[in-house]
Amino acid sequence: MATFEVIGNQKLFGEIHPQGAKNEALQVLCAVLLTSEVVTIENIPEIRDVSRLIELLADLGVEVNKIEKGKFTFCSKNVDIDYLKTEKYAAQATALRGSIMLVGPLLGRFGIGYIPKPGGDKIGRRKLDTHFIGFQKLGAIFNFDSTTNFFTVGAKKLKGSYMLLEEASVTGTANIIMAAVLAEGTTTIFNAACEPYIQQLCIMLNNMGAKISGVGSNLLTIEGVTSLKGTTHKILPDMIEIGSFIGMAAMTQSEITIKNVAYQELGVIPDSFKRLGIKLEKRNDDIYIPYQEHYEIETFIDGSILTIADSIWPGLTPDLLSVFLVVATQAKGSVLIHQKMFESRLFFVDKLIEMGAQIILCDPHRATVIGMDRRFPLRGTTMSSPDIRAGVALLIAAMSANGKSIIHNIEQIDRGYQNIEERLNNIGAKIKRLN
Repeated sequence: MATFEVIGNQKLFGEIHPQGAKNEALQVLCAVLLTSEVVTIENIPEIRDVSRLIELLADLGVEVNKIEKGKFTFCSKNVDIDYLKTEKYAAQATALRGSIMLVGPLLGRFGIGYIPKPGGDKIGRRKLDTHFIGFQKLGAIFNFDSTTNFFTVGAKKLKGSYMLLEEASVTGTANIIMAAVLAEGTTTIFNAACEPYIQQLCIMLNNMGAKISGVGSNLLTIEGVTSLKGTTHKILPDMIEIGSFIGMAAMTQSEITIKNVAYQELGVIPDSFKRLGIKLEKRNDDIYIPYQEHYEIETFIDGSILTIADSIWPGLTPDLLSVFLVVATQAKGSVLIHQKMFESRLFFVDKLIEMGAQIILCDPHRATVIGMDRRFPLRGTTMSSPDIRAGVALLIAAMSANGKSIIHNIEQIDRGYQNIEERLNNIGAKIKRLN
């Protein structure tokens, strides 16, 4: 187990480049299974979850070549379906939440999808019903073996269908899209997720010869085709990392520029930080965050406490609520953080309370933060990262705190953030990795 030693109260200065989007990478990497031709993907973040998926694809028979940092080619001409029955595959897929998105392309192209119950962050219930109900709507036969924890779907030929998704699941939508592009006939998906990750997947598939319309909306129409060709695709900058850097700059009273952020794809993220009183400027396609001694949380028009809540796109992504919560601890004013989607994602606040934050955990989904306006800085402590997003929120807290902090289980942070300590140290942080 690796550990971060963080010396807090260091001001950052300079430029930082966001990595490629993790959530998009996991989708488009699975999509390479839909064609026997070469697919080139650029701006791949070389982080733990993505590296594990690339390794799994290679073991499945996909020919993987690294061209340069972040750029790979994939050729799925000789996929070994029998590998799905091996113990090694079971171990790989169980350890990686994103492995669930292998099922759609395998089902669409080979007529079989086989996956163990996937792993990932322990942040509450994460249902897979949307995925498998969608596959059944396309004509697949579903089975779950409770003794082995394996899901199986199979079909001789998928057929297009009308479906209304129970929830606007990002991974569920991606999985169903990848199955439907090779189905016979037309598929109509209502209540589809429409995050930039889904839009990027659809753009990539259309470039491969798919016929997907309604991209960017929650109503997708997919006309099935008989085969797909190769393409070249570039992954967007990671909006979650960009949001993390905005919050980090405010908490540490730093002046930084986040480069090449694809600002038009960030949705309400910049404006949501502005509601906490954080100043930021769009400069071409960069975000500049100036030094701020203080930042004050807005209230609603009637003067009541502001609520910041997650919502389906184009609302605020739930992956950033942990960052908003920690940033609010040093603001002037109070805010209610409402995490609607996952009931265990706010449980890391006990560590912030130990550091001196004033937070009331109302229930598993809501926490009220009383901002201290820097009158009582956080103090360093020893803690452990429970998941990717809470891990980076604790890192932000440690960087702003007085004294030294120790963060254990940073493998969780490594799953979503590429060489994070090296990049932050380059602009003034003091973070040491201990093994």
